[in-house]
Amino acid sequence: MSAPAPANAALAPYEALIAHAEHELELAGRGDVPALLALTESWDALVARLTQPPPTSARTLIERATLIHERTRIELIRLREGLQAELATTLRARRTAEGYSGALPARPRIDRSA
Repeated sequence: MSAPAPANAALAPYEALIAHAEHELELAGRGDVPALLALTESWDALVARLTQPPPTSARTLIERATLIHERTRIELIRLREGLQAELATTLRARRTAEGYSGALPARPRIDRSA
C-alpha cells in the first residue's frame, strides 16, 4: 500500500489516498468485505489529513482517487448482485426440494444444531 514519495509534500496525503483507494479496489475485487470494512478508520484518517481547499496541483490526484473509488463501488455492486443470485438459486432449490418432500412434517426454519 506504500506509494513513492511525491515531489511536493503537500501532495503526500493525496498520494496516500490513492494508494488506499487502490488497496480497497483490490479487496473489493477479491470479495474480501471484512478486510474492506476494516479499512474504514484508516480511510477516514487519510481524508482528515487533506487540506481544504486542496492545492491546484492535487486536481489530477483527486480525479484519479475518485475514479478508483467509483471502480470499487462497481465491484461491490457486482459482488452484491452475485450474492443475491446465489441466494435466489438456493431458495429456488430449497422450494423444489420441499416440493418433493410430500407429506413430511414441517421442520423449523432455524437449524438449532449449528
